[in-house]
Amino acid sequence: MDTSSKENIQLFCKNSVQPAGRSSLKADYACPEEKQACRGELKVFLGALSFVYFAKALTEGYLKSTITQIERRFDIPSSLVGVIDGSFEIGNLLVITFVSYFGAKLHRPKIIGAGCLIMGVGTLLIAMPQFFMGQYRYERYSSSSNSTLSISPCLPETNDPRPISVMEKPQSKVNNECETDAGSSMWVYVFLGNLLRGIGETPIQPLGITYLDDFAHEDNAAFYIGCVQTVAIIGPIFGFLLGSLCAKLYVDIGFVHLDHITMTSKDPQWVGAWWLGYLIAGMVSLLAAVPFWFLPKTLPRCCGQENCHSSSEKSKFITDYQTPCGEKTKIVEMARDFLPSLKNVFGNPVYFLYLCASSVQFNSLFGMVTYKPKYIEQQYGQSTSKANFVIGLINIPAVALGIFSGGIVMKKFRLGVCGAAKLYLGSSVFGYLLFLSLFALGCENSDVAGLTVTYQGSKLVSYQQEALFSDCNSRCKCSETKWEPMCGENGITYASACLAGCESFTGNGTNIIFYNCTCVGMKPSQSGNSSGIAGRCPKDNGCPQRFLYFLVVSVITSYTLSLGGIPGYILLLRCIKPQLKSFALGIYTLAVRVLGIPAPIYFGVFIDTSCLKWGLKRCGSRGSCRLYDSNTFRHIYLGLTVMLGTMSIFLSIALLFILKKKCITKYQNLITTRERAAIATRNGKENCTTNDHLLHPNDCPQRETQL
Repeated sequence: MDTSSKENIQLFCKNSVQPAGRSSLKADYACPEEKQACRGELKVFLGALSFVYFAKALTEGYLKSTITQIERRFDIPSSLVGVIDGSFEIGNLLVITFVSYFGAKLHRPKIIGAGCLIMGVGTLLIAMPQFFMGQYRYERYSSSSNSTLSISPCLPETNDPRPISVMEKPQSKVNNECETDAGSSMWVYVFLGNLLRGIGETPIQPLGITYLDDFAHEDNAAFYIGCVQTVAIIGPIFGFLLGSLCAKLYVDIGFVHLDHITMTSKDPQWVGAWWLGYLIAGMVSLLAAVPFWFLPKTLPRCCGQENCHSSSEKSKFITDYQTPCGEKTKIVEMARDFLPSLKNVFGNPVYFLYLCASSVQFNSLFGMVTYKPKYIEQQYGQSTSKANFVIGLINIPAVALGIFSGGIVMKKFRLGVCGAAKLYLGSSVFGYLLFLSLFALGCENSDVAGLTVTYQGSKLVSYQQEALFSDCNSRCKCSETKWEPMCGENGITYASACLAGCESFTGNGTNIIFYNCTCVGMKPSQSGNSSGIAGRCPKDNGCPQRFLYFLVVSVITSYTLSLGGIPGYILLLRCIKPQLKSFALGIYTLAVRVLGIPAPIYFGVFIDTSCLKWGLKRCGSRGSCRLYDSNTFRHIYLGLTVMLGTMSIFLSIALLFILKKKCITKYQNLITTRERAAIATRNGKENCTTNDHLLHPNDCPQRETQL
């Protein structure tokens, strides 16, 4: 740009007369000398938004890491845990439409700040049940007893039909425990806290992303959004690592003497300090709200050096759409345009198909991520702490790298809408093809007498509790509801030492050895009475190697699927009218969250059907599952994920087909327009040439211009 042009621009920025009631253009289009200041203010908002994304992702990742521990702590089935997990989306449902529509015309940074405060309060509320509930009680055979008598593992048969747990307690104590158990329902606080989290998180995505897209240069918008999404992925990394650390700590740490705990972190009944991470995450969310209360309603529009005074479609929208200085937005006028705007958004076929494809795909991802720690625990015999550790340290960084790579590809190759759709579809196809290989990387069931094998060692999967009894333990008065696993010398796990027919024991705490176990000696390779130790037997020898293969395939799959994240965002933002971007993104978030609410629930319902051994609460109602059928669990978990992913791929193919059709139509219209312009120019030249012999060259003043 030459010097005179710069002077004219500066003169226009300083001395132009503004229309009445219209804010200064200087606030929207910064001059070249203010470019550095514009970038600085934009980066402040970018940093604040990134930290908020980190805070909300930290809490979400930590929630996923504590799913199995919440299930055990409150002794509830997986389906009810799915309802608790879905309460976050329910909170979004309550306010997302109004926040995305009205919030776009109000002070967006302050609305985001208020949302962060609500999100922090909700996170702290989730941890509150720990301080109101009693100490965690678990089923475990202990060498110490309140009675003066030492009770043998194999209790001689009596005529009293009551379970052992009731026989050992006075009736008044049992009644008190039943009243406490029936009246607690403390998981409701977790549900309400997660609901508040969903309400507080609502304005962050639709208002934050569109605020950034409005004031960033069009070439940098995809890169900035990629940076925000990448930082958001770092949050779950710390969330799962924090979950891994807290899972190693006992739930009542600081309230009980740890030497009296008779189980290890690998025990299916172990519950870590799940509440501790929510206190940390809640404080981080409250801290993230601070910067937004000091940010302006609008940022100066930073333009390029080549077209400072020109305006693109997005720039025109920002100038016309912002509220003029001295005028207040009228809520009634905004509400009048709500239904027409909604009709306009859903009338866009590209937007509607992308919305359907994303909703189905997010159903797949929500269910998969929610129960992935449980899948690793049950399928590969890993502890809760290790499952969270490998997800946080190995799997999620691959997702972050994939999202960042998608933004780099979009920026480097300057992909348009059609290119973004192709990249989005390609990543989904290859990702789910890789996911199919996980079906072959599962582990077989652990040998549990009466559930997965017979007492003689033959393979048998039984859902009937009567199969726990055999001739070898018929002389004992055993309870089929107890789950106090014991690993025999024959490599078979028994539901309890009583069901193994053990008559004596030595040791205490986690080092208990049982002797004279008649059922252990029934295997052909054994002879006579045998012994066993407290706890479950490890998985087969090939399972650790298959777990490593699972991690490798899972990392590659996560990277491939996340590669289409940013192209999908750009496709969403570019296929809709500029003045409807915030509203369309809010509707998109609403639909994805609402349609994603059932995903953890029906995943949990189907997973519960693979349970072989249910725990019972103190009053006899069904609690959480103690043992799953590994093969059925694997087919349900992976099958649901692949089925939903396939549906999203077909919808994405239809989306790409419509986009290509539109691109071809626009190209043909452009060619037709150019041909008409060329014919008009050619006709003008011929007319001037025909009259050239009658007129002096100077008498045809338009000739030079036309040529």
